[in-house]
Amino acid sequence: MLVQVKYCAQQKYVKLDQVDGRFDFLLFHEKEFSECSLSSASEMSDSSFSSSASTVILEDVPSKRQRVDDTREAVSAKELIETVLRGKSSGEEVLQEYQTTGTIADATRRKMVNILVAHMIDNHGHCPTKAIREEYALGIVMLFPSLKDPYTKKGYEHFYDAASSRGYLSWRLKTVQRKIRRGSAMPPNSPVDLGGPNFQRTVDVERQLDGDACQEAMSSLSHTSDNSLIFQKMRETFQHRQKLVDQDFTLLFDDETSSRLLQKWDVFFKPNVIKEAKRLTATPELRRLMQSAESSPGIDLDEATTYDQEMASLLLLIHLLPPPPGGPKAPKISAFDAVERLVVFHKSCCSLEEHLRNQQGRQPYLLSVGRQKSKIDSFYIAMDKHLISCQANRPLGAFDKLFKTHFVFNLSCDAALVNFDTFLQTTVYNIDVGKMKESPRVRDLRAKLLNQPVQLTICD
Repeated sequence: MLVQVKYCAQQKYVKLDQVDGRFDFLLFHEKEFSECSLSSASEMSDSSFSSSASTVILEDVPSKRQRVDDTREAVSAKELIETVLRGKSSGEEVLQEYQTTGTIADATRRKMVNILVAHMIDNHGHCPTKAIREEYALGIVMLFPSLKDPYTKKGYEHFYDAASSRGYLSWRLKTVQRKIRRGSAMPPNSPVDLGGPNFQRTVDVERQLDGDACQEAMSSLSHTSDNSLIFQKMRETFQHRQKLVDQDFTLLFDDETSSRLLQKWDVFFKPNVIKEAKRLTATPELRRLMQSAESSPGIDLDEATTYDQEMASLLLLIHLLPPPPGGPKAPKISAFDAVERLVVFHKSCCSLEEHLRNQQGRQPYLLSVGRQKSKIDSFYIAMDKHLISCQANRPLGAFDKLFKTHFVFNLSCDAALVNFDTFLQTTVYNIDVGKMKESPRVRDLRAKLLNQPVQLTICD
C-alpha cells in the first residue's frame, strides 16, 4: 500500500507493508523517517501525527524549524545590507573601514544609517513596518559583528528596538519624516524604567530595630566616634534611614557589584575609552583631556586647567556619551558644559560655605578641592547645599562614591548626564541590565568596548 505523506510542505509516497494482515503504524513511522531522511523517530510522538483516509500529515518540530528559519533570515539580512552598501561609493568606504579597523567611527555609522534608511524608504515607503526595520538592524550586526550589543536580547536594539521604536534607524526615519512635513515630530511615548536610582528595591537585612530601640540607636549615632559602633547601628537601622553610602549600597546589591568600577576601570574600560575617544572630532577641551589621560607620571601639563590622568579618562566618557537633545525649546548642552555638572573644581583657598550659598538647586555632583586641577587634595559630594566628605584620595574612588549616592538617597542624575550615568549603571556595575531605558548611544558604545579583542600578556 502506498501512503501519501506531507512534511514541511513537501509530499511523498511511502510503501507500507502488512504485518499479520494488518498495517503497523510504528513500522510506518520508522520507515518514513528512514526513507525521507527526516529527524530521528525517537524525537517524535504519536501526537505529532494526524491522519485521514489517504494522507498522513507530519507536523513540524517548531524549535528546529525556527532555528533554521532564523539562520536563513540572518543570512538574508546580512546579504541585503552588504548589497546596499556595495551599491554606494560611500558604502564601500564603510566596509573598508570596518575591514581595516574592526569597527566603525560615529561619523561612519551615521553615513551607513543614512544610506540604509534611504534604501529602506525607496523600497518600503516613509513608514516601513517593524519587521522591515528589524531586518535592516539584524543585517547590520550580522555584517559587522563588533557592533552587536551583548547586553541586549537581540544585540541590535541600538539600531532598532521594536519595543520602544527607538534606535539609529528610527531616529533617521523620523528626521526624514520631519523634513517632509516641515514640522516637529511628536516625542514617542517613553517606557517606564524598571530600574535606576529611583526604583524601590527590596533589601533583606537581618535584625532590624523598631520603635524605641530604633530611635535610641539613631540618637546614639550623634554622640559616638567609634567607627565599628557607627557601622553596626547604621546597619541595624537601615530600613529607617539610608545615609552610610558604601555600606547601604552593598546592602542594596552585594560586594561584587559594589567593587566593579574600582576593579574594572583601569584594567579594561580606561584603555578602551581612550581608544574610542581618539575617533571623535577634536576640540580644544577634548585634546586637553586626551593629552592628560595618555600622559605618564612626571610629564608637565597645564596643571591649572587640566585634571590628572585618572580624572581625565573618566571625563572622556562624557564626550563619548554627550547630553541628549533637550527638545526644540531647551538649550543645547555640550559635553564640555556637561562636565561642569559632574565635577566642579574649587580652589582650596576659597570658602566652601560661599560656594554652597551660590549654588542653585542641583543634582549631586563632585566637588574637587585643591590648589590646581591636577593636584586635588580632597573630594566632596555636594547635595542639597550639603557636603559629604569622600575618604577616597583618588578620582576613581570619588566617582564611585558619587554614583552610589544616587542609589542610597534615591536621586536621579542630572539630565545632561543621563547617558553617562546609565552606561556606568548597566555596563560597568551591571545593575538593572535589560530593565533600564538605554539610548542607542549607550548600547552602541557598549558594543564597541565589549567587542574589543582581549590582549593577553604571557609572563615569564
